Amino acid sequence: MHVVEALQRQAVACEDLGSPMYAELCRLIVDDYEVGGPSVEVLAGYEDRSFGEAIGLRLLGAVHGLVLAGEVPELAAFYPSVGGVWDPVLGWEAFAQVLESRSGEVRSLLTQPPQTNEVGRAAALYGGLLQLVETVPLPVRLFEIGASAGLNLRADQFRYVANGTSYGPADSPVVFGSAWTGRTLKPAPLRIAERVGCDIAPVNPLTEEGARTLTSYVWPDMAERLERLRGALAIARQVPADVRREGAVAFLRGMELSPGHVTVVWHSIMWQYLPADDRAAVDDRLAELGSEASESAPLARLRLEPMRRGQSYEFVVELQTWPGGERRILGHAEPHGQGLVWVS
Repeated sequence: MHVVEALQRQAVACEDLGSPMYAELCRLIVDDYEVGGPSVEVLAGYEDRSFGEAIGLRLLGAVHGLVLAGEVPELAAFYPSVGGVWDPVLGWEAFAQVLESRSGEVRSLLTQPPQTNEVGRAAALYGGLLQLVETVPLPVRLFEIGASAGLNLRADQFRYVANGTSYGPADSPVVFGSAWTGRTLKPAPLRIAERVGCDIAPVNPLTEEGARTLTSYVWPDMAERLERLRGALAIARQVPADVRREGAVAFLRGMELSPGHVTVVWHSIMWQYLPADDRAAVDDRLAELGSEASESAPLARLRLEPMRRGQSYEFVVELQTWPGGERRILGHAEPHGQGLVWVS
């Protein structure tokens, strides 16, 4: 796929997910690229990357990071995340100037895949855990691959409101006002015994730089996402989680089951970034651990990832449990976690 087609698809995705600013910016970058503007130099070498590698989001996140750092005040005036107001004419002029004047810096940031540990996906994790402990009422050891900063390892510390019922701490700074629809979930106390994650490039949410990096990948005109992230950063300062600089395969090979606990491996919208060999190795390791699982030391895999449905993809919440290896689709949602519907 050529980068122009990838950017066009990204524009549609941004529009569908509620970011008219980024949808417009993606289309303006396409126009600029096709007439030989500054985006050509910035994107040199990335012409034939797949849509799944999210080159458009890498570029937008790199520039947003400069805005958040206060390094491009002429562009910040058009970014709602720092109090600006988007303007497609003047905003694009300022954006193009940044691409031209900071091309080397922006290019260096394109090597980093987007940090996709979106706080909005915590509802899928939390709701999936509630359904798991209905049948496996044990303390949870929570392990996340592709954990980024580990914010979703604190999913039980967020508040969820759905179908007239409230779940989680009433005073949480992260509130999902319409967390999900569909099946009504039974409230249950989640006992999280461990919170451990891995990432090849983990972000420290307790530092100013780490918080800025995470914020740079939130689309600047999506106020609710920004508010949730800021609340999750506050919780991270109070609730520890261990996120290790390690690949998914090595991480899982070092993991063992624990009697008296249910061990849960969780991942969300990161599968596409793993090489095919790593995906196969993760599946094999989980099957190996599953063969060792027992009623007193069960294993579960909970994920929110795209699943092909004909010519398109649907983002599904799937739970697999061992012993037995039974797989169930619990629900479906949009990529950032909105529109979560429980179906079983």
